[in-house]
Amino acid sequence: MAVVLERPEQLVLSRLDLSEATDEDVTVDIEWSGISTGTERLLWSGRMPAFPGMGYPLVPGYESVGRVAKAGSMSGRSVGERVFVPGAKCFGDVRGLFGGAAAHVVLPGARTIPFAEHLAEQGVLLALAATGYHAHSMAGLKQPDLIVGHGVLGRMIARLAVVAGSSPTVWETNPARREGAAGYAVIDPAEDTRRNYSCICDVSGDSSLLDTLISRLAPGGEVVLAGFYDEPLSFVFPPAFMREARIRIAAQWLPSDLVAVKDLAESGRLSLDGLITHRSEAAQADTAYRTAFSDPACLKMILDWRSCS
Repeated sequence: MAVVLERPEQLVLSRLDLSEATDEDVTVDIEWSGISTGTERLLWSGRMPAFPGMGYPLVPGYESVGRVAKAGSMSGRSVGERVFVPGAKCFGDVRGLFGGAAAHVVLPGARTIPFAEHLAEQGVLLALAATGYHAHSMAGLKQPDLIVGHGVLGRMIARLAVVAGSSPTVWETNPARREGAAGYAVIDPAEDTRRNYSCICDVSGDSSLLDTLISRLAPGGEVVLAGFYDEPLSFVFPPAFMREARIRIAAQWLPSDLVAVKDLAESGRLSLDGLITHRSEAAQADTAYRTAFSDPACLKMILDWRSCS
């Protein structure tokens, strides 16, 4: 069984044939998969900008964890290992974008990451943690001193900054999302008068904010765009010129980012607690996706596949 997005806002649970596994592949029985309120929301709504390989029908999901059920002789994995799965392309004519929301998947063993048993369902958060780590590390020696957005990715970046010894400010316009901070402050941006931030990390996905963020930079400061934007971004040149502002774009995490955050989470230095707020049986996937995209209280929704065959 797999979640299939047949077309925008048309989601079903379907039984799909899997590709035959090679000696380098593993077959994984998925236990939990996460629903992304960024990338997957754009796919679900039909607002995802076109890119090579884009199209429907598709199996979403790039935040899955499960047990290795079969391991090829050259896969580098062992039966019974719990692994993180960043997606799979094993559903024939149905695209894997990114293919992790299914009861069973086949993928190269090298693409999976074993992780400690005690993390259990929290393993689905490793992709977001790696995304945050990638945006965080892009700033070089600068830690973000302002993070825009206190959703699950904003919280992850703030926690990583605290681990690195920083204490950032986080902007959040929704009062209900200002709770849950530890080691950093979450404030209404309207109450912030500071205009000398050295590194601003935006995870809001709001394409209209760039001028506002540039106006809050110190000379030589930078804005790291770590969200995903479905509208064109632009900015007024003179304020950016006067500050010699820099703008960076944080793309997809690298395998090394995933290993780094796995180590931090396993050691307890990076807490993943309190980020999974909603859970659903995979059989109710359509309702779960709609809740994840419409309920402001939902930071991370996960699907439980353990009762699906």
